[in-house]
Amino acid sequence: MATLKTQLDGYRLTTAEITYRLPDRPVLLQTYLWQEYDLAPRFPRLHEFLAFWEENLDGPLHSVRLASAKLVTPSQFRHLDGDKIIH
Repeated sequence: MATLKTQLDGYRLTTAEITYRLPDRPVLLQTYLWQEYDLAPRFPRLHEFLAFWEENLDGPLHSVRLASAKLVTPSQFRHLDGDKIIH
């Protein structure tokens, strides 16, 4: 889980739906979901994972769909000016 500082630094929860061809049946497609905190818009962790996939796994990539969302934005984060005690 990402810390608040990480989120405020611009990292976003990123989900990629990776569609790939089965090595023994190239006409069949299968999907794999990848999720990680990554830095938009370049997504270096996703690119690193896809490079690993292409170098080490047998199933060739067909397509990648990407979704990314900030969990906390600076406008949603406010400092408290005081404390309230509730009994």
